[in-house]
Amino acid sequence: MVDFIFYRTKYKGDTIPSADFPSLIKRAGDQLARYKRIYIVTAPEADSEGMAVCAMADALYGFDLIANGEGGAVRSASIGSVSASYSGAGNDAVDVTPVGQARELFRCACLYLDIYRGVH
Repeated sequence: MVDFIFYRTKYKGDTIPSADFPSLIKRAGDQLARYKRIYIVTAPEADSEGMAVCAMADALYGFDLIANGEGGAVRSASIGSVSASYSGAGNDAVDVTPVGQARELFRCACLYLDIYRGVH
């Protein structure tokens, strides 16, 4: 399993807080294991699987933020007394439906892994 040091140093991630990392990386790893069960997954480089899991963990963190009302596209912001509001709907909204999340996780995995259905 990928650790927080790999996330920070090799993947160069800076989004996920260390306290949230273990659960997110487990969820991302479980998703990669699912892909391996149903697809042909090859890693072109030694760190490809770790990089893919980190990318999926970043996406999961973003989905969690949106679900908690803390993320999404910024609709307005103020500097004095710090205020921000995020859009939850509209053309600029992130698709957080189960299908949208699955599509994004697959896209993240495909950034680093070759994933095929059937024979390649």
